Amino acid sequence: MEERPPQQRRELVLLAIGLVLAMSPWFSTAAVLGQLRDAWDLSRAQASWLTIMVQIGFVLGAVISSVTNLADRIPPRKLIMMGATGAAIANVVVVLGNSFGVAVVARLATGAFLAGVYPPSLKAMSTWYREGRGMALGVMVGALTIGSALPHLVNSIGGVDWRITLVVVSAMTMTGGIVAERLCCDGPYATGAANFDPTQLRAIFANRDFRLASAGYFGHMWELYAMWAWIAAFYLDVFESARVASFVAFLVIAAGALGAVYAGIMSDRRSRSDAAALAMRWSASAAVVAGFLLDAPLPIVVGIGLVWGFWVVADSAQFSAIVTEVTDPRYVGTALTVQLAAGFVLTIFTIFLVPVVRDAYGWGWAFFMLAPGPMLGAWAMRALRLGPRNAPEPVVEPEPEVVWVSPFF
Repeated sequence: MEERPPQQRRELVLLAIGLVLAMSPWFSTAAVLGQLRDAWDLSRAQASWLTIMVQIGFVLGAVISSVTNLADRIPPRKLIMMGATGAAIANVVVVLGNSFGVAVVARLATGAFLAGVYPPSLKAMSTWYREGRGMALGVMVGALTIGSALPHLVNSIGGVDWRITLVVVSAMTMTGGIVAERLCCDGPYATGAANFDPTQLRAIFANRDFRLASAGYFGHMWELYAMWAWIAAFYLDVFESARVASFVAFLVIAAGALGAVYAGIMSDRRSRSDAAALAMRWSASAAVVAGFLLDAPLPIVVGIGLVWGFWVVADSAQFSAIVTEVTDPRYVGTALTVQLAAGFVLTIFTIFLVPVVRDAYGWGWAFFMLAPGPMLGAWAMRALRLGPRNAPEPVVEPEPEVVWVSPFF
């Protein structure tokens, strides 16, 4: 068994804390959407665009980073600091502008800057782990999950003006960037800065394992951000209390942190593709039934949400782990950013479609619409498992394990 680098766990904890804080602006306006609707007299379509613009901004930022190999030319922790600073400022601009028009532009900028936070954080952590990389990246995705849920927790306190919520989130974002830049360091598996080489994009897309991992990721993204964006609105219809709905939404989204770590450990002991496929079958099952339980007893409504929240993001880290293992180590940052950019394009459609379908047919069919994505992703993971590999199989731990079993497994 390979000897673990010293400080490995310390770096994992610190970088995860940095990512929790740095990614908190993503759903900051979604958490205070009720107040913004009243303050700016927003329509449902306008409310959707406040989240959709973050997705579009992330895609634009990721495309620029991919084409220029930015994620491999700038040290990842420095890029995280730059992205966190920009996202924090953009979030404050929403407060200063105090209008829908300004907010739309600021949310676009927020997404673009966050493209300089998430992919580099995955690359930074991969410099510390070879054995156990699935678990490590699972922790990072768990950190992203908690960071995305934090604005809902702040808003659930009650009586907090939306401006204060956004300013607090911006302060957390800056703190996260400082933690990553000042308190963390590069691991022993770090590679030097890569030269600008646009031909690497062609080599990345020619990799069969990269394409299958990305297909799985696309199915995952069809579901994930639409669920995260609208779960608070769903629970608002259940509880009719903004404070309670925000708190339950925080619990549901944050449950994904446990799911991401669990699937990461499972992937190290079995395989990346098996762990991802299991998570997607469970999340697809939850998507099929969750919306139809709107009038069910409250413990059931909350319980199915927690199950869905646990599994909906559990697979995310495994797609990234596969990419770090099957692509040229010098251009891992570019490969990750390409995958993320393409996946986030899909989120734009489902975030927009969920409220449209909800208004026409109800929450049941709105959430049901998300299920085909993870089912397609599970198929891609099966093809990846059965096909030729470009990288060695993960290390199999000798100790026995107990795993949850999907009804479709």
